[in-house]
Amino acid sequence: MSIRSMLVAAAFALASLEPARADGLRPIDAMGIDFGEVSGVAYYTVERDGFHIVATLAQGITGTPIRVVCVLAPGQRVAFSTPHQLGALEISRNADSVLVRKVKSVAN
Repeated sequence: MSIRSMLVAAAFALASLEPARADGLRPIDAMGIDFGEVSGVAYYTVERDGFHIVATLAQGITGTPIRVVCVLAPGQRVAFSTPHQLGALEISRNADSVLVRKVKSVAN
C-alpha cells in the first residue's frame, strides 16, 4: 500500500475534530487531519529533547505527501492551516500531555 493510500485511509478512518473541542493525544496514536482538499495524520513521540510532533499531509489521492516534524517543549504549540480553509488545527503541549483542537485563527 502506498503512503498516499495509507494517508487517505487513515484520514477517513479517524473521526474529524469538532470546533472548540480539545482532544488529548497519546504517544504514537495517530489523529486524522482534514482541511477539505488537504488531509493527513499526526502523531507524536516522547524524546529526550521534547515531544516530536509528526504530521503528514497530502492534497487528495494524487498529491505529493509532505511530512512536517517539530519538537514541542512544555507550553509550546504548533498550528496547521490552509489559505482556503477557515480556522486551523492547533497541537499544544501542556506539561506531559498533548492537546489537539480546532481554532478560529492561527495566533501570531
